[in-house]
Amino acid sequence: MPLAILLIAAVAYLLGSVPTGFLLIRFFRHEDIRSFGSGNIGATNVLRSGGKGLGAATFLLDVLKGAVSVFVGAALAAVLVPTMVHRDAQAVAALFAVLGHVFPVWLNFKGGKGVATSFGVFLVAAPWAALASIAVFAVVLAISRYVSLASIFGAACFPVFAYLLNRMQAGGDRPVFFIAVQAGIALLIIAKHHQNIRRLLAGTESRFGAKGKSA
Repeated sequence: MPLAILLIAAVAYLLGSVPTGFLLIRFFRHEDIRSFGSGNIGATNVLRSGGKGLGAATFLLDVLKGAVSVFVGAALAAVLVPTMVHRDAQAVAALFAVLGHVFPVWLNFKGGKGVATSFGVFLVAAPWAALASIAVFAVVLAISRYVSLASIFGAACFPVFAYLLNRMQAGGDRPVFFIAVQAGIALLIIAKHHQNIRRLLAGTESRFGAKGKSA
């Protein structure tokens, strides 16, 4: 069983570690996204680099790779470890997919902030909570026009929504490991926004639609 779980974690990590923003900019513009703006490989920095279509594609692909990671991880568990709780298998795959995005081996473990990939993994593992969180993101972004602030609020709300709304799935269970992983991912996303938090407090964070280095 430990080997099977390690395999699930490894597959999810490798799927999550595909640096979609980096690859899209490299393929279509023959440039390195890390040389623009904040140097981040995520959708926001791709968008701010002038690639609106590529920014949207980066977001969608990051969401997709997160969702696929959870599907594949759960499927592997069903075959390799049929006694493993389905929710636990999803949680393992979700955690390592996000870790792969944030710390990709291909880019010296310097990746994105995990927002889109986290949305993808939880669209599969906890869809009601994911949709509620993206609604919070949209509202905060519309009011403040700060992508970073919207991401932080969306991430912070997610484990709360997961706990409260989980009764709408899986017979109303609230598995401890599953909820703990969700909270851990939320904390990781917030921690990855530490520079943005400092700029928000200093009043120097760039708003969505404005040119700037924050992303």
